[in-house]
Amino acid sequence: MVIHTFAFRWKPGVTEEQRQRAIAAIRNLQGKIPGLEETWVGVNFSPRSQGYALGGAMKFASRAALEAYGGHPVHQELLAWLMPLIEPLEVDFEN
Repeated sequence: MVIHTFAFRWKPGVTEEQRQRAIAAIRNLQGKIPGLEETWVGVNFSPRSQGYALGGAMKFASRAALEAYGGHPVHQELLAWLMPLIEPLEVDFEN
């Protein structure tokens, strides 16, 4: 099993509607990408967040599944509009 974690800092000017769209879109990846077994995403409330306002984690069946996720058309469609809105941080590890 592989865990993919992420955190986003929003760029200036990002609206609440765009933030909610991102959360919904990430949740909606579930069931559309092979090997993506579980997804968690939400607003970060930690006082030690260093500006990372959104966080999440995904459980993948394997490293191969995580690697396939990166180029999957559904993920690429999300990235096309999301990347201009965020400063992302990612950490992946096997469990």
